Amino acid sequence: MLIQLAAMGMLAALLPLAIVWVSGDTDKYRKLVWVTLFLTFDLIMFGAFTRLTDSGLGCPDWPGCYGHANPLQAHADISAAEAAMPTGPVTVMKAWIEMIHRYLAMGIGVLIVALMMIAWRRWLQSGRREMKFSPLFPAVLFVFVCVQGAFGAWTVTMKLQPVIVTIHLLLGMALLALLTWFGAHLSNHQTVPEPAVALRLPALLAALLLLVQIALGGWVSTNYAALACTDFPLCQGELFPQMDFANGFALWRDLGMTAHGEYLPFPALTAIHWAHRAFAFIVVASVAWVALGAFKIKALRKTARWLLILIALQFALGILNVLLELPLPLAVAHNGGAALLLMLLVMLNYKIRMSMQ
Repeated sequence: MLIQLAAMGMLAALLPLAIVWVSGDTDKYRKLVWVTLFLTFDLIMFGAFTRLTDSGLGCPDWPGCYGHANPLQAHADISAAEAAMPTGPVTVMKAWIEMIHRYLAMGIGVLIVALMMIAWRRWLQSGRREMKFSPLFPAVLFVFVCVQGAFGAWTVTMKLQPVIVTIHLLLGMALLALLTWFGAHLSNHQTVPEPAVALRLPALLAALLLLVQIALGGWVSTNYAALACTDFPLCQGELFPQMDFANGFALWRDLGMTAHGEYLPFPALTAIHWAHRAFAFIVVASVAWVALGAFKIKALRKTARWLLILIALQFALGILNVLLELPLPLAVAHNGGAALLLMLLVMLNYKIRMSMQ
């Protein structure tokens, strides 16, 4: 089974590797970084789709599916589980969704290993003089993807425990941010004038606040609290509805349960949803403030414009997800919007840092 799974990971990486190999880009190493970044963004989107379709336990073991490398081989076990519980976590469709998610993750792991091997070879060939090919950053990416894989396994084996699933999401976002920074480092950018230094702390703060909001959004999703409030701007017709923050934000507990093993009360779900909604206003204000400041600097204007467009779109998607009761395409798009915002803020922070050197 492990050999078959490794082969699936290689197959998932084969197409992007071929695209980079046949491309006319003279810097194929940089191209591979950007292709890996693009696929990591796709994986985050597909991970959101997996979570929102309740497919996280479509194959209730790891790394395979009922001890097999693909759902075809495990069809009898999957069909038996589906027949016993037709609306349960295991169905043929959910099994395929979960395994495709794993194949994509393995493919990205293969691409990162390729980046690390290329960096080591070029680093040694150049007599350790080409800083562009320093193996340090690819090694960090490799460690990240290994830790991410471990949390992916625990997500399944610990039956979607909210804190594990949320950390799994945050690690995916962190990997996306690292790849964005690495891609920016390998690319040539217009020199940013000195006034951009004044944006250094505000831009960093905006990125950190966005990460907190992503964590809160992950906590909403993993606790199935997205529909705890179905009106806007009020929640259950009130500005401050009945909320249970103690149980809602108890980290170490099973899905749907309190830390004491009781069923999670609805006010706890309300508290989770309300916290994410309230913090969104802080994030929107912070990102908009930084973007407006960056817009005054010509070299940062394009990034700033996209930040303003995207933060407005992301806020609108959040409202629509509430009012339309979480339609799947909009919910997945909301996750993608958060990932794109993080990439743009990382790019902005990189350009500001370069202005200081």
